[in-house]
Amino acid sequence: QVQLAESGGGLVQAGGSLRLSCVASGRTFSKYTMGWFRQAPGKEREFVAAISWSGGSTLYADSVKGRFTISRDNAKNTVILQMNSLKPEDTAVYYCAARRRPWVGVSELMGEYDSWGQGTQVTVSS
Repeated sequence: QVQLAESGGGLVQAGGSLRLSCVASGRTFSKYTMGWFRQAPGKEREFVAAISWSGGSTLYADSVKGRFTISRDNAKNTVILQMNSLKPEDTAVYYCAARRRPWVGVSELMGEYDSWGQGTQVTVSS
């Protein structure tokens, strides 16, 4: 498995922006698709975005499409989630995850990811 550490969460007003970072250590980061998921209080964890091992393919949940951008820097073992035009309904704990198998593409399925960070809280006030 790979160890993941998220940062960048916080409190922001609706319409604002936040930039989440996830730094990986352990197995070779550049081989694995990375994803972001989130979990709001009382709700199940849900997919937000994913980026392929090369960065050439991305996938977004409909709820964040056009507002969030996922990117990665394999030289720095880092994946970024840039969140713009934030809404109160984006309030959740955001988790970074690494896909189980190397050299495969993006997926929105939680079961395809076997390494998870501790999460970072994002709170959007109205």
